[in-house]
Amino acid sequence: MEPMNQASGPASGATLGAVPLRRAKFAIGQVVKHRIYPFRGVIFDVDPVFANTEEWLASIPEEVRPRRDQPFYHLLAENAQTTYVAYVSEQNLLPDDTGKPVSHPQVPQFFKELKRGHYVSRDRALH
Repeated sequence: MEPMNQASGPASGATLGAVPLRRAKFAIGQVVKHRIYPFRGVIFDVDPVFANTEEWLASIPEEVRPRRDQPFYHLLAENAQTTYVAYVSEQNLLPDDTGKPVSHPQVPQFFKELKRGHYVSRDRALH
């Protein structure tokens, strides 16, 4: 599946305000893992640039704080202890090629099935 283009126009030169947009590297329904921390999840929404609170961003140590000018992904996430919703910058995600399902209890609300390592979206609006 091709990554989503978050711009409403052509991928090159499109902007949101004064911030140039890039094509998202990952797609809704794709299973990914964090580059540093031991969790994985399925993407259920994408922000073309940072769209969380300043408090959230400030809570991340400055030396590992992600840039704002990149896509941020909403994940139905899991680790060895629990499931939760995560908000992760593109720079901190990698594809998860295990083919294993994500055990988050909200997966059926967003997706119909897991096919060849990718979740198939339900026909519903996310916003």
